[in-house]
Amino acid sequence: MPTTTFNIPSPPTFAPAFAKPGIIPSPMTEPAHIDPSWQPAPGLLQDKVLLITGAADGIGRALSLACASCSATVVLLDRNVRGLETLYDEIVTAGHPEPAIYPLDLKGATPADYQSLADVLEKEFGRLDGLVHNAACLGTLTPLSYLEDELWYEVMQTNLHAPFQLTKACLPLLERPDEAAIIFNTDSVGRHGKAYWGAYGISKAGIENMMQVLADELDTNTGIRVNSIDPGAVRTALRAIAYPAEDRGQLNLPANVTNPFLYLLGPDSKGITGQQFVFADSQ
Repeated sequence: MPTTTFNIPSPPTFAPAFAKPGIIPSPMTEPAHIDPSWQPAPGLLQDKVLLITGAADGIGRALSLACASCSATVVLLDRNVRGLETLYDEIVTAGHPEPAIYPLDLKGATPADYQSLADVLEKEFGRLDGLVHNAACLGTLTPLSYLEDELWYEVMQTNLHAPFQLTKACLPLLERPDEAAIIFNTDSVGRHGKAYWGAYGISKAGIENMMQVLADELDTNTGIRVNSIDPGAVRTALRAIAYPAEDRGQLNLPANVTNPFLYLLGPDSKGITGQQFVFADSQ
């Protein structure tokens, strides 16, 4: 699958016909990266309604704040109610559009739960302009031969089944506006398997394939763009579990990796779909 490089100043002459200024496909062997010179314009997401999972902490929290600061109305989804309430207060206090809170534990959610969420969004907003699948479960780093079946199902439910079921329930709402975006937060172990990353790595590989399938299916008759982003090494709770001994002071803060998400949620990414984006530090 082709990868994509942000290079705002000047696209080269070899850019194919589908490219637009600022978007240049990289060679197949190179990861995509984000040019840090791109910055969101004021009001980039004005009047947009966005749903972000895993919003109470880490990248989800930082992205929710960033989207709200760009004038979006953000639907905050997480199982951590206290974290959602704290984030809600922070967004409102900052004078951004009032968000909505939707507590839900993806690990135990059913298709009926996702349809109920879609029904609420339909009633309250009538549409959805963006869906960011950010929530994830690590499980444990262990050989597959030792991985417990229950933990396998738990990781797959949160990381793979939930994004499928939530996307399926929300597709009619995402088809309402002229343009919309679906983004999957992914990981390098989803593009290249590594020992001991088991259910987590396999679930992320499934996410990458799901992104490609959806992008291909939705490219012709809808205005929905579908892409994935690997944010690299970020100071999150999941990262701390995976790498307990590393120096967290050397990691990116969640707020430092939100720009590629903003780009893909906003109008600057019109026509860009089916791409794997990688934050520069994760190359």
